[in-house]
Amino acid sequence: MKTRVLGNSQLEVSALGLGCMGLSYGYGPPTDRRDAIAMIHAAYERGVTFFDTAEAYGSGINEQVVGEALAPMRDQVVIATKFGFRNGVTAEGLDSRPERIRQVADAALGRLRTDHIDLFYQHRVDPNVPIEDVAGTVKELIKAGKVRHFGLSEAGVQTIRRAHAVQPVTALQSEYSMWWREPEAEILPVLEELGIGFVPFSPLGKGFLTGRIGSDTTFAENDFRNTVPRFSPAALKANQALAELVRALAEENGVTPAQIALGWLLAQKTWIVPIPGTTKLHRLEENLGGADVVLEPEELERIRQALATVQVQGDRYAASHQRFINR
Repeated sequence: MKTRVLGNSQLEVSALGLGCMGLSYGYGPPTDRRDAIAMIHAAYERGVTFFDTAEAYGSGINEQVVGEALAPMRDQVVIATKFGFRNGVTAEGLDSRPERIRQVADAALGRLRTDHIDLFYQHRVDPNVPIEDVAGTVKELIKAGKVRHFGLSEAGVQTIRRAHAVQPVTALQSEYSMWWREPEAEILPVLEELGIGFVPFSPLGKGFLTGRIGSDTTFAENDFRNTVPRFSPAALKANQALAELVRALAEENGVTPAQIALGWLLAQKTWIVPIPGTTKLHRLEENLGGADVVLEPEELERIRQALATVQVQGDRYAASHQRFINR
């Protein structure tokens, strides 16, 4: 696995990380703990050194699984986790008060079985707490040795600038993929200007870009995609045009749709590190093959023009979640 550096931070990670959320939260029943640990080990054995979790992924359960899995190779990996939700529960709303940030850091250190958090993200921007206070609190944690790098998630341009002025931001984690390209307009230029790395979550469009979600696909009862307008039956039917485009691009390159989607993301900037997640070994191996996809400038331009012809239908979050999105 090739490596990349997140912006100007000198934080070096594998070109593709592993998003661990789905092992415990969000996509149906949690994976058996032993199987989840085995998946994390399999990723490490295949060269992945960047693992993403959060307090909110099952109220600390995901952090516990990640911590147990990575304890034997702790010094060889980079672990990212997050703070920002009241009591670690998204439904309870945002909470980035300094005292809460410190509390989350200490609890995460215990669950992760480590003495430091490599990358500590604010999970969502809290409008009730000045971002300067958030950045200042993480700066204190860095000075104390509990945290090494500061990150933001789904933050807007002005928030990024204000935070970065207090404590340099190592990475922004936000959604970015062939079917959500909004970051290209304002976010990517600012990240490049400030020397901040970008960690796209949902790089496979929450599974849509794999080509295995059709217009008649249904999801498990506790799969959060049931609440996402973009995955409504009507939207899924309309969005098959994008799935077909990605499938055709993959066939031309002799790879799978997931691999072309990840290869495309990696080709956008050298400081972009996607974090696809999976619960299946064969999907993990397929995803990691995306790091070997090479797209020349001419082909990237052709893909850009092709994507511009497809209008994706449906919002990416339910209305109740929109309050968490900072612009």
